[in-house]
Amino acid sequence: MTDRDPLVPALTGVLVDVAWWLESCGDEEVDPDSAVKAMESVGGALLRLPSGQRERLVQVLADLAAAEEDPVQRDFLKSFPFAIGLVEDEDS
Repeated sequence: MTDRDPLVPALTGVLVDVAWWLESCGDEEVDPDSAVKAMESVGGALLRLPSGQRERLVQVLADLAAAEEDPVQRDFLKSFPFAIGLVEDEDS
């Protein structure tokens, strides 16, 4: 897999879309405890990636945020690495 593999941004986008959905859906759509467990599982899996892959993921998220036209979705993309535990500073 190369650095230009389109699969990486595509899968990253899908992952963020699922996280967005889990955060924004109502209690009647998804049990809140189940949503939290799912997000903890996602965060745990991402934190187990080797550091180079985590750094690549953070860069892909930044690239997706820069290309996003919807300001709400752009803010979510920018905050995702901090919210999921990939970076310690929200401004990273």
